[in-house]
Amino acid sequence: MKTAFVFPGQGAQYVGMAADYLAEDPNLQKILKDFDAKHHTELEKAMSEGPDDLLKQTHLTQPAILFHSVCAYREFIKRYDIAVDYVAGHSLGEFSALVASGILSLEDAMHIVHKRGEFMIKAVGDIPFAMAAVIGLDPQSVSDICQEASTDGLVQAVNYNTPIQTVISGTATGVAKAGELAKAKGAKRVLPLVVGGPFHTPLIDKASTWLIQEMASFSFSNGKIPVVSNLDAVPSAEGSVARDKLGKQIISPVRWVDSVQFMVNNGVKRFIEFGPQKVLSGMIKNIDKEVEIYSVDRKVDLTDLEAVLI
Repeated sequence: MKTAFVFPGQGAQYVGMAADYLAEDPNLQKILKDFDAKHHTELEKAMSEGPDDLLKQTHLTQPAILFHSVCAYREFIKRYDIAVDYVAGHSLGEFSALVASGILSLEDAMHIVHKRGEFMIKAVGDIPFAMAAVIGLDPQSVSDICQEASTDGLVQAVNYNTPIQTVISGTATGVAKAGELAKAKGAKRVLPLVVGGPFHTPLIDKASTWLIQEMASFSFSNGKIPVVSNLDAVPSAEGSVARDKLGKQIISPVRWVDSVQFMVNNGVKRFIEFGPQKVLSGMIKNIDKEVEIYSVDRKVDLTDLEAVLI
């Protein structure tokens, strides 16, 4: 059975993340302590104690989710010998996929996503911005609505999450206008998102420039598993390709529906999600109801999988 491993992005975090993995592994504890010492942060505290407002700070959220996801993945491969055909991640989750592929080390990936989070916030400047999830309309309709609403301010469809859920991002006026149009054209809900910027739009172009400069000093090896990119839903295990796509991904739409459909069309029948919550599992169910989907958040989830994977 062809299998894909997938990794969630920002929004899946919770206080207490990775606690069970950290409790029994001094090496993992050291990675967090070294990260905090290097970056003068409180990532370990944010993950273990919170409060939520601290953990929600983008420069901490991103390495926290990455760390948790890789912990779950590594514990899984210790226990189960399952061949994987593709890896993929949603936005931030693409970095977790790169670690699983062997393109980036965990420590390097944590540093890069920490800086990525800083850059994304810094690039916003004084621009009034917003993001919202449009539920109940197909992706093309949402894209058309954004184009129509752009007379009021830049707004784009940026996360193609499921056939009936698309996230829009841009200026506050543009997103507001697009939300009004979406409701008028039959959207079931337009849900405002609490975010730190107009992510995946040209409004944070500077973040792309800074990220490309930051990544230039890090080693991107050729990986062992093809990574299906958010940018174009095309797989590659080449480090240079991954680096190039990440620089563009930060200001481009996340083509999650296309990515999942590519993997399904190429024979994937089973998806295993690694990381906090089960966000991607829910999305994948809404993209293809025929595939098998499992999720690994805490260690107990690994035990629960024994009945179906052995």
